[in-house]
Amino acid sequence: MYVFLKLILIITKKSSTPNLPPGPMKLPVIGNLHNIIGPEPPHRALHKLATKFGPVMHLQLGELSTVIISSPNAAKQVMKTHDINFASRPSILATEIMSYNSTSISSSVYGDYWRQLRKICTLELLSAKRVQSFRPIREEAFLDLARWIAKEAEAEAAPVNFTRKLYSCSYALTWTTTLGNKTEAKERLLNIIKQSIELASGFNVVDFYPSVKLLQMVTGLRRRMTKLHRESDKIFDEIIHDHIKINDDDDDDRHNKREDLLDVLLKFLDNDGGQEISLTMDNVKAVVMDMLAGGSETSATTLIWAMVEMLKNPRIMEKAQDEVRRVYDDKGYVDESKIHELEYLRSIIKETLRVHPPAALLNPRICTEKCEINGYEIPAGTKIIANTWAINRDPEYWEHADCFEPERFLDSSVDYKGNHFEYIPFGAGRRICPAITFALANMDLPLAIFLYHFDWKLPDGMKHEELDMTERVGAEITRVEDLYVVPVVKRPVPPHVT
Repeated sequence: MYVFLKLILIITKKSSTPNLPPGPMKLPVIGNLHNIIGPEPPHRALHKLATKFGPVMHLQLGELSTVIISSPNAAKQVMKTHDINFASRPSILATEIMSYNSTSISSSVYGDYWRQLRKICTLELLSAKRVQSFRPIREEAFLDLARWIAKEAEAEAAPVNFTRKLYSCSYALTWTTTLGNKTEAKERLLNIIKQSIELASGFNVVDFYPSVKLLQMVTGLRRRMTKLHRESDKIFDEIIHDHIKINDDDDDDRHNKREDLLDVLLKFLDNDGGQEISLTMDNVKAVVMDMLAGGSETSATTLIWAMVEMLKNPRIMEKAQDEVRRVYDDKGYVDESKIHELEYLRSIIKETLRVHPPAALLNPRICTEKCEINGYEIPAGTKIIANTWAINRDPEYWEHADCFEPERFLDSSVDYKGNHFEYIPFGAGRRICPAITFALANMDLPLAIFLYHFDWKLPDGMKHEELDMTERVGAEITRVEDLYVVPVVKRPVPPHVT
C-alpha cells in the first residue's frame, strides 16, 4: 500500500507542472506505459501518438516524466540549441551494472570524465587514422566471408543464412580490432554480451520505477545482470593481463603484434596519477564492453536491411552492381582503394540508415535544468527520447518519405554527421555516436564485395514483393526473420590477395 501511494504522489506531482507538452491521458500508477507496451514496435506506436499530440509530446512512463521528440526542428532544439542542457544520461540498471557504474562512452553522465573519454575516442581510439589502420583486417575478413559464400554457391546452389553469417563475421571483426587475435575466451564473452543486450533491450519495468528497489529483486534482472557482469569481468581480467604481459615483454610477440583498441586504452591506464588524461581499469573495461556491444550489430543490421531493400527493388541492386563492377573490374576484387568512387552504393547505405536507423529511438537524455522546447516547459529531470525513425521519415523534409529511394542522396549535401536534423541515424550534438567512421567502414566494403562477386536470388521461387519486412525490436531494429538468399557467383573470389 505504501508503494502504491508513493507512486501516486510522484506521478501527481510530476503531472501538475504547468505548460507541459501535450500527450495522451495518463492512468494511475502506470501513466502511459500502456501506450508503448504492446504488439506494435515502440517507435511506430510513438509515431502514431505524435501525429495526434505533436512532435513534442509528454508521456508519464511509470515514475518517469518523459518527452518524446519526433520532428527535425524539435531535435535541433534538443541537440543543438540546448545541447549542453540535454547532454547527460539518465540512470539505467543494465548500464549501471554492465558498464561499471555507467562509465562507458555511451552511458556516462555529462561532465569532466565524459569529456576526457570523448577526447580519447576522438583523437586516439576511433580516429580516421586508427580506423584506416584496420583496413587489412576488414578486407581479409569480408573476402573470407565472400570465399565461404562462393564455396557454398558452387557446392549446392542452396540458400545461405545471410543474417547468421554476417553477424558472425561482424562480431569476429569487432573482436579482432578491439582485443586482437586471442580466441580462447571469444565465444564465452560474446555470448555474455549478447545475453546482456537481450536483457537490457527495450523497456524494462525496473527502470520505470527506480525508487521501487523491490522490482529489481522480483524481476530477477539485477541478479541476472550481476551474474553476467561477474563472468565478463573475469574474462576481461584475463585478456587485459595477457595484453599487459605482451606489451611489457621485449620479444618477438610484442614486435609482431598489431596494435588493437585495448592496447590504445591501456596507454591511458594511470597507476600513479601522472597523466593528464587517465583511466582506471574499470573505465577501460567499460569502454571495451561498449565497443564489443555496439561495434558489431549496427553495421551488420544495416547491411542486412540494405540487402533486403535491394532484393525488394531489383532495379536498385542491378544499378549498384553495375557501378561496383565498372569500378573494380580492372582489379578483379574489391578493396578500399576505390570505395570513395561508389557514389550510388554509398547512397544506398545512407538511404538504409534513413529508413531503417539501427537505433529507432536514440539513447535517452536527461534535462539538467528547466528549459523550453517548442514553447513547452521541460522540467529538470525529464527524460528525453528522440524518435529517429519518425524524424528520418518526416514528410515535410522527405518526398515519398516511406519509400526506399537511394537517388535522393545523389548530389545531396545531407549527411550523417549531425548537421542536418532531418537525418540523424547516429544522433547529433555532443552525444552523437563517436564510432561513425568505424561503423561506415564496416558497411561500404562488405556491401561492395557482395555486389561485385555475386548475383542474389530469393529461395524457393519467392517473389521480391513477398519479402517479410516485419521488425523485431531489441537493441537494434532487425528483421523478425533471418534473411536466406541464394548466391550466384558472377566474379570469382580470389583465394589470396597481395
